[in-house]
Amino acid sequence: MKNMYDAIVIGTGITGGWAAKELCKGGLKTLVLERGRMVRHIEDYHTANLNPWDQDLKGNISAEEKKKYPKQSRTKYTVKNESKHWFVNDLEHPYNEKKRFDWMRGYHVGGRSITWGRQSYRLSDLDFTANKRDGHGVDWPIRYKDIAPWYSHVEKYIGVSGKALGLPQLPDGEFDPPMELNCVEQHMQESMQKDFGRVLTIGRVAHSTKAEPREGRSKCQFRNRCIRGCPYGGYFSSNASTLPAAERTGNMTLRPNSIAYEIVYDADKKRATGVKIIDAETREKLEFKANIIFCCASAIASASILMQSKSDRFPNGLGNDSGELGHNIMDHHLGAGASGRYDGFKDKYYYGRRPNGVYIPRFVNLGDKASENKNFLRGYGYQGRASRSDYVTSTEELAYGAEFKEKMLEPGDWRFGIGGFGECLPYHDNKMTLDYDKLDQWGLPTITFDAEWKANEYAMRDDMVAQAVAMLEKAGFKDIQTRNQVRAPGIGIHEMGTARMGRDPKTSVLNKYNQIHAVPNVYVTDGACMTSSACQNPSLTYMALTARAANHAVKKFKAEHP
Repeated sequence: MKNMYDAIVIGTGITGGWAAKELCKGGLKTLVLERGRMVRHIEDYHTANLNPWDQDLKGNISAEEKKKYPKQSRTKYTVKNESKHWFVNDLEHPYNEKKRFDWMRGYHVGGRSITWGRQSYRLSDLDFTANKRDGHGVDWPIRYKDIAPWYSHVEKYIGVSGKALGLPQLPDGEFDPPMELNCVEQHMQESMQKDFGRVLTIGRVAHSTKAEPREGRSKCQFRNRCIRGCPYGGYFSSNASTLPAAERTGNMTLRPNSIAYEIVYDADKKRATGVKIIDAETREKLEFKANIIFCCASAIASASILMQSKSDRFPNGLGNDSGELGHNIMDHHLGAGASGRYDGFKDKYYYGRRPNGVYIPRFVNLGDKASENKNFLRGYGYQGRASRSDYVTSTEELAYGAEFKEKMLEPGDWRFGIGGFGECLPYHDNKMTLDYDKLDQWGLPTITFDAEWKANEYAMRDDMVAQAVAMLEKAGFKDIQTRNQVRAPGIGIHEMGTARMGRDPKTSVLNKYNQIHAVPNVYVTDGACMTSSACQNPSLTYMALTARAANHAVKKFKAEHP
């Protein structure tokens, strides 16, 4: 393998795949580094077609196996046999907590693009101007108009099924045909519109639903086995889409088992010159050189690499003139909402395994008096679904015979539940640090988390519950049950903000094109770059920012190397 490239991309997840595709299609010879093992699309999804009866313990892992995932298992995201290979062994990859932080990780080619929830929503100027309006954090250096064409660029390529709504707080995109609401979801939709003037829609998800295939991918087959890896490429992942596209150019060199730990800085040139790695198989230390470097390892991992990249010029980490590197950790807080039973529609059911639910866009603090809630800043949306309970309710009777068999074949009552996704403010003291006294198996410092929800998030959660109850009651649901289970940051798996964008190098790490202010040939385009969190799932924004930054990098490279 050669030593010099036009560009290096660190990471192969959602953003790493996009950086690789755009840089390679732009003609740059690009080295793509992944710290984990190789995963080949289709052939390495070895549980994709297993039925429940094909797996031991009904797909659950044994108590002994569970000991390998002490932190991830505590999150209620059950690690199962069908997907455990996508999650790291906590014992082999430790981290530290001053306050609890649930860090969900996958170290392999494709990263969490294989296991993500696929919900894909645009941010609006309500989000891009929020910090400036209320004084929390710093102002974004971009506005919606700057990123809108890149949202379109990404959506057309990945395939986002959804429905246009015409809401200013949730801009419409380039949509594939939407999936269908079931009858109870439609009832809730009508009730909310009539009684509250609020919108319920089918989720916008990165599942291709067009009849014609997308570059090497077929449309969604509605198997709802997405977390195992989709052999059809029905949903977007790096493995099914961007990495193969990059490979087809002939410009990509993919190197798995490569643990990046330092970006090398040349003080004379005032540029980064390369990336140092540890080969995970041989433990050999290597250095690769490039003109452009894209850091796409995930918000926490990218910040860790930058913090480890120390020099006389940057004693506190590469580009850390502001002191903000590693700070301002944000996530979405979940677990607050309500559910209820509906007596009607007993003659109705639904078909298939829809890999999607409903979405209720933000309706609070939209900038007008009618939506204002003075108890908290920013807002939240809801996700959820309606379904009919199954035969399990019948087993409680401990019955037997023909009548019992008949009851087992009858679906139970309809239930509908929603849970809020709330925005977290950017707090400087929500941070991560490196512990050089506790090294990992590679001799690298481990990460220590010190982050928590604060008063604004707790006040918002109360309203999440109250509004969910009010909407369910108006729609005629009974036996309403509330939920307000406070979990630690990290649980949303939307960690962001550790190397934020901004207008001023004194208060931010990155500029409007995701370049490090003082080291412009280094781009950071994963969740680390986020200046505020909004309440929408953020991956679509990461991808759009990455495509925008990569095209900026290609133009600069070609101008400097005519």
